[in-house]
Amino acid sequence: MEYRLEVTACESVHEGFYNLSVFHLKHDLFRGGTSEEIRRELFHRGRCVAVLPFDPVRQEVLLVEQFRIGALGHQDPPWLVEIIAGGADIHEDSEDVARREGIEEAGIEFERLHCLGEFFTSPGGTSERVTLFVGTVQGPLEAGCFGLAHEQEDIRTRVVSLDQAERMLESGVINSLIPAYALQWLLFRGVRQLG
Repeated sequence: MEYRLEVTACESVHEGFYNLSVFHLKHDLFRGGTSEEIRRELFHRGRCVAVLPFDPVRQEVLLVEQFRIGALGHQDPPWLVEIIAGGADIHEDSEDVARREGIEEAGIEFERLHCLGEFFTSPGGTSERVTLFVGTVQGPLEAGCFGLAHEQEDIRTRVVSLDQAERMLESGVINSLIPAYALQWLLFRGVRQLG
């Protein structure tokens, strides 16, 4: 089936660290015909790259902890345990971004990057697409504090065993979707492929 979409108007309502637009549009309906004009806000996030560092010899992963505005009002305190991630320019290679972010956020270089795919994170309202990797490293991985001052990053890394990471996932300590997916892939499939 061919889907048709008509954007009747688009206005930028905010430009800042992120941008927000309002679209007025009509689209084909599954039952036939065309929708009435609908209004949708779009939070422009663009492309991101995320990578879970994994030491296959020691069976350890490196996780990052940082303040997240999206958790404010939902979690007290609003610091989340996640994985290395960063924004990518439109023409920037995802592997290059993963390697750069590994150095900036954890001081590590990846031996190999295994791509898990590219995913929309919340397409009901944001354009964000994430290319997700598991990156193997020759350990030992080390905990520390990282981040770029000019980006106002304050990142703490921690190294945990795969067993401990699984417990953190099951108990809800890790409650962000991107690291949860990467860890689940590594726990249930990836260890055999990368170990």
